[in-house]
Amino acid sequence: MSTHARGWSLVAVQAVLLVGLVLLARRSPTAPSLVVGIALVAAGAVLLVTSFRRLGNALTATPVPIEGAGLRTGGAYAWVRHPIYSAVLLMVLGYLVAVGSGWGWAWGGLIVIFFWAKSRWEDRLLADEYGAQWVQWSRSTGALVPRIGRRRSPQ
Repeated sequence: MSTHARGWSLVAVQAVLLVGLVLLARRSPTAPSLVVGIALVAAGAVLLVTSFRRLGNALTATPVPIEGAGLRTGGAYAWVRHPIYSAVLLMVLGYLVAVGSGWGWAWGGLIVIFFWAKSRWEDRLLADEYGAQWVQWSRSTGALVPRIGRRRSPQ
């Protein structure tokens, strides 16, 4: 399977996982869980939009980097290598806090595993594309969660 075909396959799996989450998380929310859940979803949405904007012409629907678009290391990318995935996971967490059933939380665990694996694959593609620049940046940034106490990459 080509790299682009695999990228689109991952996008399809991601869509199935997120739709499955909506179908499985079926609990009536309490007022506190709804407030916290909405706050987490909103924070994730802000991170998602700012990460999209930071990518600019490097934004693509699949995890396959656009050749020659340049490595983004500023903004949220100074903290994590995959802030879009982090944003989606934050929104998933918010959704689960608000309305998550036991099955929904289990499904959420699958989503975390999926994004972790997808980020590893994308890291290999980015390392191939950007070489030493990617290696230096990756040493100071976490994949999905910031590495506290490490120096951030230059803006």
